[in-house]
Amino acid sequence: MPPTTGPGPAAPWRRLLAPGLCLAMTACAAAPVEPPEAPQTLAAARFLPAPVLSATQPAVPPPPAPRTGSRAAALADLRRPGFGPPRIVAPARPLQCVPYARRLSDIRIFGDAWTWWRSASGRYRRTRRPAVGAVLVLKRVRGGLGHLAVVTRVLNDRVIVVSHANWLNQGRIHENTPVKDISFWGNWSLVQVWYTPGHHYGGREYPAYGFILPKVSTAAR
Repeated sequence: MPPTTGPGPAAPWRRLLAPGLCLAMTACAAAPVEPPEAPQTLAAARFLPAPVLSATQPAVPPPPAPRTGSRAAALADLRRPGFGPPRIVAPARPLQCVPYARRLSDIRIFGDAWTWWRSASGRYRRTRRPAVGAVLVLKRVRGGLGHLAVVTRVLNDRVIVVSHANWLNQGRIHENTPVKDISFWGNWSLVQVWYTPGHHYGGREYPAYGFILPKVSTAAR
């Protein structure tokens, strides 16, 4: 083994390694030295900048929507701010559905409820799509006279909220009453009405003509 200490001329192996050693030291000195990456600890993470959210990225994901058609979904819609639950109000005098709907909607049609659909032709726009302020016209069933209800809210394509009178034949006003479309084609030709005393939809199905909009049609101007 060559000597490593003491005076004297440089050993041959030192003369061979010296140029390479100098080149390696020069290269290390020229390259920038980066500090080691700090460990991602809980203490260090508290001082990291908060991530920036884009305008289209919500900070908190929206809650899942309730199941469509369920009782819980209907009750959740009725608990929205600004609207009360279904209720029955006793007026000073018993009311029928026709004068109540006429007063609430300002649609100037007279006659039995089921005749409104025909009487509105050429005077008011008739549609199969619900709208706030429109009058839902139910057909006559089992010798009845039909029924009218004024739309106060549209929750979705299949559920609306109405106000109407004399629904249970006692002359009272039913407010915030849900009505849902159960027709096969979704055209509001068959509906179910919320039964407020029992807090559920009634079991009977009612055929409907559609909705009369309060705005006077062009033909009547």
